[in-house]
Amino acid sequence: MSRTDSSGRLPGAFTTPGTASFVDFLSSYAPEMLPGNRSLPGGEVLAPHATTIVAAVYDGGIVMAGDRRATMGSMIASRRIEKVFPADEYSAVGIAGTAGLAVELVRLFQLELEHYEKIEGSLLSLDGKANRLATIIRGQLGLALQGLAVVPLFGGYDLDRRIGRIFSYDVTGGRYEEHDHHAVGSGSVFARGSLKKRWHPGLDEAAAVGVAVEALMDAADDDSATGGPDVERAIWPVVATVGAAGYRRVADEALANATAAVVAARRESRGGDAR
Repeated sequence: MSRTDSSGRLPGAFTTPGTASFVDFLSSYAPEMLPGNRSLPGGEVLAPHATTIVAAVYDGGIVMAGDRRATMGSMIASRRIEKVFPADEYSAVGIAGTAGLAVELVRLFQLELEHYEKIEGSLLSLDGKANRLATIIRGQLGLALQGLAVVPLFGGYDLDRRIGRIFSYDVTGGRYEEHDHHAVGSGSVFARGSLKKRWHPGLDEAAAVGVAVEALMDAADDDSATGGPDVERAIWPVVATVGAAGYRRVADEALANATAAVVAARRESRGGDAR
């Protein structure tokens, strides 16, 4: 369908003042472009799935980490998929579930926040961002009922309260604030157990990164769909921190050091046994 008139100009809908929500605008102007409104062929759809995301609060922000493995049935579909993204300057979103739809959802969410900022001239509050993401997820319910679910983990730095906060979701768009730490995805049960053991109040940023990396390693020990750090291929988790200075991706060198520290501690606890 053409989006321009005979003169080549955009239709009036693009220049008429209206909602600050890009999703609402698209719902009224071109609803077929929203992921949740697309029709799917009948039968089972086999698509790559992203797996484990962890997040934890530290003094002054949050850390969010995701492993790099995507699976398709019993096969490894990718060893280098990225599952943690900046939502905007002061927030991050991690994806678990159907990989392609999840990445598209993240891009739509990023555009939603950018659109709001341009229209209103200010950032949404962290609660407002969490609510907008819930609305987008709710629009995917039809796909989720067909087995193509997306379950993100969202967190960021609350500029008003000056603390880090974490939010989880269900496939219906239910939004839940988590305290201290959380994990989603196929390895989340094992990751949460690790977080409960290793997290404590007063962590600084570097210590929180180490806790997140160890939680992913513990998940990878027991969940075949979660990929731990791959030293041979130099594939490290995607780890990001969000604090007063904004979103920052942790360098691979720091992740390699954190991984080595976990391995060394485990070897020492076993009396030098590397198993």
